[in-house]
Amino acid sequence: VQLQASGGGLVQAGGSLRLSCTTSKRIISINKLAWYRQAPGKQRESVASLTSVGIRNYADSVKGRFTISRNIDNNAVYLQMDSLNPEDTGVYYCFAQDGRLTYWGQGTQVTVSS
Repeated sequence: VQLQASGGGLVQAGGSLRLSCTTSKRIISINKLAWYRQAPGKQRESVASLTSVGIRNYADSVKGRFTISRNIDNNAVYLQMDSLNPEDTGVYYCFAQDGRLTYWGQGTQVTVSS
């Protein structure tokens, strides 16, 4: 599975960004899709995930502000990020779990200025 992420950028605190990730495989057949992020000097962490049956999970730090969604026709998964704050700064990665195999997209930088 190939993943192509886009949509990062520079935004002021309180602003919004929408990340997109397109997949080379039919999205409905992928067990789990997720967004991870890695802040400078920190470990990569899960931000949001979405299973093939539509179950969503979010990190506590983004609940109520971020929304993960998918478009089955376009084989794309999105991360809508609202009320951004500087702690959300980092490189965001698209992730897919297909059976026992896992795949990562290239990262997209998100920078939130105060």
